[in-house]
Amino acid sequence: MRESRFLGLALVAPALATVLVLFVYPLGYSLVTAFVDKGGAFTLGNFARAWEFYRGDILFTVIIVAVSTALVAACAIAIGGYITLGENPRAVAILKWLYRWPLFIPFVVAAQCMRSFLAKNGLMNNTLVALDLVDPADTFGLLDWRGIIITFVWKQLPFVALLVCGAMAALDRATIEAARNLGAGRVRILFEIVVPQVMPTLVTGLILSFVTMMSVLSVPIMVSGGAPTMITVDMAFRINAYGDYGTANALGFISYALTGAAAWFYLRHSVGRQGTP
Repeated sequence: MRESRFLGLALVAPALATVLVLFVYPLGYSLVTAFVDKGGAFTLGNFARAWEFYRGDILFTVIIVAVSTALVAACAIAIGGYITLGENPRAVAILKWLYRWPLFIPFVVAAQCMRSFLAKNGLMNNTLVALDLVDPADTFGLLDWRGIIITFVWKQLPFVALLVCGAMAALDRATIEAARNLGAGRVRILFEIVVPQVMPTLVTGLILSFVTMMSVLSVPIMVSGGAPTMITVDMAFRINAYGDYGTANALGFISYALTGAAAWFYLRHSVGRQGTP
């Protein structure tokens, strides 16, 4: 028994050490240094400086991530609903094959693709001009906050949609068929029968997407180089330009608080639903 216990610990030790060194230690260090000045004394000056210089970017980050999360939810419900309730087998098969592609693309690659696609002289405008839908003089670029939202939604949608589609596929089809026999349309079945049953899975995917989008640096810095920008860009700027780890970690602490609030909302919502008789 003792040998098997030591063998189990030996097998887990490399992975545990990696997590502790690469994740737990940097997290704890950043949380502590957010409240410490360069002399090692306790201070709230880092937060005051972060709020003074970057409160607009903090608000911008919250709005961008919240809007992106809402759009991901709407599109995931639409995709899952059509795959579950759609009556055209060919369209359902094409949608199943098509929506998963961005899942395998890293954020940095997605950002570079969007730079080429959404630019004023990019693929989107060239296609519209070739189809005579837009005059060459009226082309427009989306390399701003709109481009960030488009990139986030395009990248995170497959992950949430995959979870939602799996949850919808596991539902008892008897309730859906009963509603159809009673004359309910597909939209009513989707929002009154299907979505309430997959809501825990949907919320879980949205929370994970919210946390992921809060931590992305490549998309805001590559798609939109102007101001306002997201706080991940501000954190990188404070470190690279000034070596100011205190303010950068204060911004990081704020992002932790925002994601923690989202996780708290989910946990309270889940516990509340489980406790409801």
